[in-house]
Amino acid sequence: MSRIDGARAFLPLNIAVLTVSDTRSLAEDKSGDILAARIEEAGHKVLDRALVRDEVPAIVEKLKGWIADPKVDAVISTGGTGLTGRDVTPEAFRKVFEKEIDGFAAVFHQISFGTVGTSTLQSRACAGVAGGTYLFALPGSSGAVKDAWDGILKHQFDSRHMPCNFAEIMPRLQEHMPGGGKRGKTPAA
Repeated sequence: MSRIDGARAFLPLNIAVLTVSDTRSLAEDKSGDILAARIEEAGHKVLDRALVRDEVPAIVEKLKGWIADPKVDAVISTGGTGLTGRDVTPEAFRKVFEKEIDGFAAVFHQISFGTVGTSTLQSRACAGVAGGTYLFALPGSSGAVKDAWDGILKHQFDSRHMPCNFAEIMPRLQEHMPGGGKRGKTPAA
C-alpha cells in the first residue's frame, strides 16, 4: 500500500509549467495558475512558466530547451490534449520522448473517470522522459489539472512516497547513456 515514509528526506523538484493555447494568455491561465500553486504548496519550485500556441514546432522547441536545462527536473503542460484539429500536444511530446510512461495515462483516466465519467475518453494525456527530464501533458481544464496533480503527480514527485516514486529514480534516468548520462540530474540540483 502506498504511504509516506517520514524517515526519508523530502527532495524538492524544479518544475517548468507550459500552457499550450491559441486563445489564452498567461494572465488568463486558470489551469496553469492552479498547477503552479499546487506545485509550490507541495514544496517544489516552479522554475519557469511559459505559454506557446498549439503548434508542434513551438511546443517541441520549448520542451527541448527545458530538457537541455540541467536545472529543470520536470515539465508539466496544460492544454492541447483533446481531439480537435488544433490539439497537437501529445504529438509534440512524443517527438521528444525517449521513453513513454504508459501507466500515467491509464491512472489519469481512472481518476478522471471518477470526476467526469466517460468524457475522460476525449483526453490524450501522456507522459514520458527525455534527457533525464520528466514530461507530462495534461488537459487544459482546471479539473483535469487537479485530478492529475492531486491523484498522481503530488505523490510521485514526493521522495518520501513508498513503495517507490519518480523523485528517487531521477538520478538513474540516463543510465543507458554513455558515461551514465549527460547531466546526472538529482532532484533540485
